Amino acid sequence: MTMNTNRELIYRLYTQREEQFVRTDIKSEFSRYDDIKNGNVEKVFDNFEKAKKDFFNGKGTLSKNPLRNTIYHFVVAIGVITRMCVNAGLPHDVAYTISDIYIQQADELDNIQEIIDLLGHAQIDYATRMRKLHNNNPYSIHVRHAIDYIYDHLHEPLTMEKLAELENLNPSYFSKLFSEEVGTPVKAYILSVKIATAKNMLEKSEHSISDIFFSLGFSSQSAFTSAFKKHVGITPAKYRNSFNYANLTSENL
Repeated sequence: MTMNTNRELIYRLYTQREEQFVRTDIKSEFSRYDDIKNGNVEKVFDNFEKAKKDFFNGKGTLSKNPLRNTIYHFVVAIGVITRMCVNAGLPHDVAYTISDIYIQQADELDNIQEIIDLLGHAQIDYATRMRKLHNNNPYSIHVRHAIDYIYDHLHEPLTMEKLAELENLNPSYFSKLFSEEVGTPVKAYILSVKIATAKNMLEKSEHSISDIFFSLGFSSQSAFTSAFKKHVGITPAKYRNSFNYANLTSENL
């Protein structure tokens, strides 16, 4: 079922003009989100202390139920913050899980002021994590995105060109940027991550070698074995056997 919103839109815009309702300017709104994304904790705190005094000023009505209206605005804000922080380098699993935590907490509250205060805590939480990320991570946003993508798509045949395309960068420029910041070419980095993951799987899982090479996007078992031996010095089978033998020996001591 499709809904024609034009009639309702015309009516709502008319009543908003009559009531002199003015929405928050988009630039002003996103400047506050930028403070969170950039890890400016003190400014985020000051901004929220001012905003919570008149929290609903410039905000539309999302529900006629005041409590539900507050929760809906909470969810919208958390959604925007989460996506902006992910785009700025916060690992998406971390960002979205934090989002889930706060939204579930808000869903359990039945006090409007407590929900508003929780949003303040969430903003400080995200801003603090972003500050730590910026201070501890020497990589540019493009390289951070690429590294996150590599770890999330190890099962795919990754290429430097694909990563450059995802960041809307010229492949030559992206290749140079990655090599300068990480200290190794993109192709070599991808392979090193896949080999490190393969070692971990050989040590800690019962997956067959064929399952492992397939799950890591290698074209064949021979290609996987060749790459693994070049990096580790022995074949995957010998690595698993030697690791299991070392564990068995230590248990018998």
